[in-house]
Amino acid sequence: MSKISLKNILKKTFKNKIKKKTSKKTQKKKIISFKKTKVKKIKKTVKIKSAKIIKTLEKKPSKKIDVSTETKSDNLRISKNNELKPEIKKVKKQGSEKREYKVKDYVVYPKHGVGQITETKKINIGGIDVETYILKFEKDKANGMVPVNKQSHLRPLATINQINKCVSILKSKPKIKRSMWSRRAQEYEAKISSGKIYDLAEVVRDLNKGDDIMIDQSYSERQLFEKAYDRLLTEFQIVMGSSLEDAQKKLDKALKRNLEKQMQKIEQKPSIEEVSNQELSE
Repeated sequence: MSKISLKNILKKTFKNKIKKKTSKKTQKKKIISFKKTKVKKIKKTVKIKSAKIIKTLEKKPSKKIDVSTETKSDNLRISKNNELKPEIKKVKKQGSEKREYKVKDYVVYPKHGVGQITETKKINIGGIDVETYILKFEKDKANGMVPVNKQSHLRPLATINQINKCVSILKSKPKIKRSMWSRRAQEYEAKISSGKIYDLAEVVRDLNKGDDIMIDQSYSERQLFEKAYDRLLTEFQIVMGSSLEDAQKKLDKALKRNLEKQMQKIEQKPSIEEVSNQELSE
């Protein structure tokens, strides 16, 4: 049996510890070397890619940025108060449009009724040459101008069939609403200013009092009736080609009006002064 000495034991233990330490150091070295190789590879790839990008950029033509354009864009982005307003170019001629009506034609203008075209004129309005119709309204003793571009507002005279239909409207029963007079007056005014012959006939029919001239009728009501009646009468006269009296007879017959009889009734009735004188004498 060999003797076990303390020296030997100590040597063996220290040798094992040294081996372990050396093994750890080698592992660390290996990790560091591996990392270094990885970093080198990444750097190489980055260099290659950057070189490729530089080559592609060299091939493409570089865009030159003008300082003048930048300054212009900056100037355009000034506050709204200092913005440059675009120049408005005035049109020297009116848009061409064919004339629908001729000279001496009768035309209905909604606001004034029947008028006759006396001539066509070119008038300068605000530096623009405007072609217009010049209308003559005999009843109002006035002249009017309508541009050719706005001739859609004018209406040709009614036909004989339309006048016959108007007569049938005048003969029918009046349609009076139970609403306030102010509202009805607005509706009647709108119908008259529309210029439509059937609407005019309806207004005359609804505001007509027939032979009952003594019925209370307000001033505005009588005024609207007379306005619509006169416009309808002038159109009847021109379309029928008759005298004013004949046209009036036809209208009054449809409305069951007989103004001559009414006037006779008024003349036959004694006045207030006569009645008072009779009473005093008695």
